[in-house]
Amino acid sequence: MLVYKGSKEAVAKVVERILSDDIGSRANVIVRDAAQLTGGQGQYVRVLGTEEQEARVRELVGLELEEVKGEELERVVSALREEDERALSGMGMIFGGE
Repeated sequence: MLVYKGSKEAVAKVVERILSDDIGSRANVIVRDAAQLTGGQGQYVRVLGTEEQEARVRELVGLELEEVKGEELERVVSALREEDERALSGMGMIFGGE
């Protein structure tokens, strides 16, 4: 898993490049507002894919976005997991689950 951070404009430009690439576009790419996840500024890009896909994404990102590491990475991943769990819980309510 890769997580990057940058301005809204830089993220939009890089994500467009990733989604236009044959290999990069096969990875799971999501963009989230930093203010909602960590209270920061800008946007986060999370990329899940094979080693080949993630290597290609690293090439496509270059130096345009900052790779998130350490404690900030843990906070972002945790916030994304919580978001996923809330979404799944909501789907369960819609379809008659508990």
